[in-house]
Amino acid sequence: MRSLSAPRPTDSSKAYWALPAEELLTELHTAADGLSSAEASTRLRMNGPNVIGSKSGISAISVFARQFRSPLVLILVFAAIVSAFVGEGSEAVIIGIIVLASCLLSFTQEYGASRAMEALNARIARKTTMLRNGREESVAVAEIVPGDVIRLSAGNLIPADGVLLEARDFNVSEAALTGETFPVVKAPGVSDPGAQIGQRSNAVFTGTSVRSGTATMLAMHTGKETEFAAIAGAIARAVPETDFAKGIRRFGYLMTEIMLVIVILVFFANLLLHRPIVDSLLFSLALAVGLTPELLPAIISVTLARGARAMAASGVIVRRLEAIENLGSMDLLCTDKTGTLTEGTIRLDRCADADGLDSQQVRLWALLNATLQSGMANPLDEGIAASRGSGDDLSAYEKIDEVPYDFIRKRLSVIVRQKDAGEDLLICKGAVPNIAEACTLDERQAKAIDEKVQGWSMQGFRVLGLAVRRFPSRQTYSRDDETNLAFAGFLLFLDPPKPGMAETLKALAGRGIKVKVISGDNRHVAAHLAQIIGLPHRRILTGDDLAKLTKEALFARVAHVDIFAEIDPNQKERIIEALRRRGHVVGYMGDGINDAPALHEADIGISVDGAVDVAREAADMILLKRDLDVLLRGVDDGRRTFANTMKYISITTSANFGNMFSMAFASLALPFLPLLAPQILLNNLLSSLPSLAIARDRVDAEQIEAPRRWDIGSIRRFMIYFGLVSSCFDFVTFGFLLLLMHANAGTFRTGWFVESLLTQLVIVLVIRTHQSFWRSRPSALLAWLTLAIGLLALAIPYLPGSAWFGFVPLPARIMAGLVAITLIYLTASEATKRWFFAREGRLAKRRQA
Repeated sequence: MRSLSAPRPTDSSKAYWALPAEELLTELHTAADGLSSAEASTRLRMNGPNVIGSKSGISAISVFARQFRSPLVLILVFAAIVSAFVGEGSEAVIIGIIVLASCLLSFTQEYGASRAMEALNARIARKTTMLRNGREESVAVAEIVPGDVIRLSAGNLIPADGVLLEARDFNVSEAALTGETFPVVKAPGVSDPGAQIGQRSNAVFTGTSVRSGTATMLAMHTGKETEFAAIAGAIARAVPETDFAKGIRRFGYLMTEIMLVIVILVFFANLLLHRPIVDSLLFSLALAVGLTPELLPAIISVTLARGARAMAASGVIVRRLEAIENLGSMDLLCTDKTGTLTEGTIRLDRCADADGLDSQQVRLWALLNATLQSGMANPLDEGIAASRGSGDDLSAYEKIDEVPYDFIRKRLSVIVRQKDAGEDLLICKGAVPNIAEACTLDERQAKAIDEKVQGWSMQGFRVLGLAVRRFPSRQTYSRDDETNLAFAGFLLFLDPPKPGMAETLKALAGRGIKVKVISGDNRHVAAHLAQIIGLPHRRILTGDDLAKLTKEALFARVAHVDIFAEIDPNQKERIIEALRRRGHVVGYMGDGINDAPALHEADIGISVDGAVDVAREAADMILLKRDLDVLLRGVDDGRRTFANTMKYISITTSANFGNMFSMAFASLALPFLPLLAPQILLNNLLSSLPSLAIARDRVDAEQIEAPRRWDIGSIRRFMIYFGLVSSCFDFVTFGFLLLLMHANAGTFRTGWFVESLLTQLVIVLVIRTHQSFWRSRPSALLAWLTLAIGLLALAIPYLPGSAWFGFVPLPARIMAGLVAITLIYLTASEATKRWFFAREGRLAKRRQA
């Protein structure tokens, strides 16, 4: 271990992969046992954190500036400039104030949401094992510096660019950098100075992943100096667009089409009526802004962030906010059984010899194999080690070598030597078929082994095989030595189902979510567990059968399969893809090396806090506890988030569409503009304020009982029906003001402003629930904000400065008439709501049929 106060940074132009490891250690002023903590801190200040991109996090200034990139805001700024240019200074000031207020509202919501997500992501920051102060320590990946010595094993994402100091059966997937599908073998040594990335056999790179084996690496480049950073933009894997994001995009197209039609028609119609061109332009632009739910991005951000915080409190950390909406839409969950459906604490129940009789010798060999192996930790080896008693003395044996586990061989060998013995013993443990193929067995012996395994599997046991072979003493071994083994016996494990799992699965089914098991385990073990916990288990598809199916054949069969058993890890992605093609919103829960493709393919990739790096990085959500009850609470939170987001969209589009349609019609029928541009903008701003509380609103129980998906057709119908109801009452208001009250332009504008704002507030209380609005209590914040803005609407005509906006005091009889119209509108909207949702329910059933 070395510690120098002024380390010399590496020359990034050097081909470090062409230099011997000893020379690199000297150049970096480090040693094979790593840096000291003090030295690492010094280098971290010099080199910066090991991150790709900005280290400063989210800047308040950048978030605030982003608000002004909105097309709607730019329209308003343009309107203000036009007003100032033609001498309407007061109008320009009013528009400017409203723009600033709107941007401040969006900023506070978005910035708060961003900070909340930063805090949540910090809870699942990735760590790695390295040598610091001469011993192994777990250190955050962001704190890696050049000169660090890092331990790597199967499942790790490689955290920096560097060279290998040691390696054992070390295979790395470099697809993220080179596009090469198959893992490449890496080993210490030197490579040609001109070698391309894929040809540097002694070097490893940030963003690639360890498929098998173990190694020790020396970090050479970190952060922005890595190869990954240099080509990050080109190789970044595009995240599939979520179902909800597609809906938002289609909704944006719909609103744009409506806005363009109304604005262009109104503008040219007003010109034909010989209205002032500036007033016509400002009125048309204000209509465009008034029609569009400009706070939608902020509302979605704060709603999703609040949902993420609620889910974090329930034990679910969200890595990608958009996935919350997909979790609420999920109707199919695919999962392995170990640790999810079962307790996950695997217990070694029996050690039997090849004849099925209890054997202490097999138990001793199993203990040596499990406790001496240094590769990837796994619950089976932990179960074997946990069975070790005080009388189990392994001190007579020393470890000579090991052949690490990989997903091709599905076995692990440890070579031991008894003291003063002249020979070594290779102990090989793994899946029974893979152990059997490495043994010398005749047909009768192979059949007897299969029968024993099948019998134990049908009793719920998970069975591993164990084989041995003796060799003359030597120092190194390889997988080529796993031949001509003697089959020694069986290891029987029990992993009972979690208490209450049957009830949890019933709760998921009650929310419209089916569960399918995808397991590498024996079909009989998987079926036995499914039967105990109440899952369908009659229709089983094995990995061998799946391998024979074409893509279309799998598409036809996949929906009718209850359990996928004996599945090769590479087949999981095919299953998820086929289920998604069937129209399901699929969640996939996995924590292993080969789960990453399936996690990417699923609509919602779900992993656990203790998963390997590649699985955690591929997942959209991380469960802090591997428990379906935790996921169940997350589903409920996701559906609440979805419901509240849809509330805002429904409320705003229907109210805005109705008001803007009425305003466009009135502008053509009246001898004056029905509202001035500042009045339209003020109305839009005030009506949006209660919507900021939508994220905290209560959600009716029936809205989380079933998966909900975006339905642009339903939104369009909702907007039209409720918009027309709103317009009908606007026309009633026009008649009341013009025909009964004989209002002039100022009184008409003030009266309609009040009525328009009141009806937009009323519709919030009606549409926020599918129940009768008086049966579903809104959140306190939403209720108080709605009441406050309603009182402000009634008071605006009489407040000081109201004339600045063009308002005039209203006589009591006019105000009473407006309140009466609003109450009738409330009744009509409630009746329309019941009719609409009953109709949509019938349409949904018809589509399902």
